[in-house]
Amino acid sequence: MKSIFDFLIRKFVKDHKNVNSQLVRQSYGTLGGNVGIIINSSILVLEIVIGLFLNSIAITADAFHNLTDALSSLVTIFSFKLANRPADDKHPFGYGRIEYITALLFSGAILVVGFEFLRSSFLRVLHPVNIPFNKVSFICMLCAIPLQVFLNRFTNYIGDVIDSSALKASALESFTDILVLSMVTFSLLITRFTTFPIDGYIGVIVSLFIFHSGIELGREMLGTLIGKAPEKEFVEKLKNSVISYKYICGVHDLVIHNYGPGRYMASLHAEVPSNISIMELHDVIDQAEKEIGKRMNVYLSIHMDPINTDSPEIMGLKEEVYKKIKVIKGIVSIHDFRVVGGSEEKTILFDVVLDKTSFKDNEEKDLQAQIQDIIFSINPSYRSIITFDREFY
Repeated sequence: MKSIFDFLIRKFVKDHKNVNSQLVRQSYGTLGGNVGIIINSSILVLEIVIGLFLNSIAITADAFHNLTDALSSLVTIFSFKLANRPADDKHPFGYGRIEYITALLFSGAILVVGFEFLRSSFLRVLHPVNIPFNKVSFICMLCAIPLQVFLNRFTNYIGDVIDSSALKASALESFTDILVLSMVTFSLLITRFTTFPIDGYIGVIVSLFIFHSGIELGREMLGTLIGKAPEKEFVEKLKNSVISYKYICGVHDLVIHNYGPGRYMASLHAEVPSNISIMELHDVIDQAEKEIGKRMNVYLSIHMDPINTDSPEIMGLKEEVYKKIKVIKGIVSIHDFRVVGGSEEKTILFDVVLDKTSFKDNEEKDLQAQIQDIIFSINPSYRSIITFDREFY
């Protein structure tokens, strides 16, 4: 089946390998939407005819479900065109988040269909109707299942290729369609062997599947719109890319904003040796921003943090402090380690990175005292100034 998918992509998506291009992403979205319209419209017509012919609430309700899917495919095409609008004064990072809004609308559509399906099915349970088995109708319903499977796998495939939340959401919706269609077809088969009014009960079960899919999709998209943490793989790739440049020996205070699939804005602090020319360091940082930004499709801003790397005493003290405080649960790392003062009394300044869940803001004072006691154990003449940072990924 993958070969068919690749054929369709090559046929209808120009420059299909350049998935970072917004025009290419729009072509993928249009292709997915058109395939969805064709398949869902075909099943819609088929189910309306069979549902009315057999007087089946399950089949008729699923027909209207496919009408919603066909309209959703139109929304997919429309959303990709909107998301591809260029940035302007009011939206300097473009309109990429429209894809997430579209996926959220999908979840709402799924919940509406689930509610209507549940209501109709419950009424059919209260007022059962015998559904006559019809061989031709059963075969037609059975043939519709592979069409839905094809749509699900194709939409999910191109959604993965361009990392589109809207297409992945559409694929999830089509997966519920497979469940619904399979259950409805099964209920039609059962009518051949029993007079029990299974039509309504099958409808109730299927509607619960639909509700679950809608809730999960809505929760995922709401989290993205509110601002969930970025993918760990993206974070690690970005950090490793920055550290690979000459003189950069550490990265911290990384913040990533998502403005739509493939549209990121990131800022971070890069630790660099304090004994290197500022102009030379600036050239390295400028090169890193441009090259990594282009390679990872991210607007990258790097702040330089000079650190003392040629003092064995300071480096040894930093290692000793970190070794003793890292045993405290919730401490991730330390950075910006500096030592000021004379030989008898010194002040150690550094930032401590805490994970997202271990400490509340009102607990930081006690944590600071705990760290100070550890530093006292190293040398009673040392005092400390500690700043706490939080991970945003």
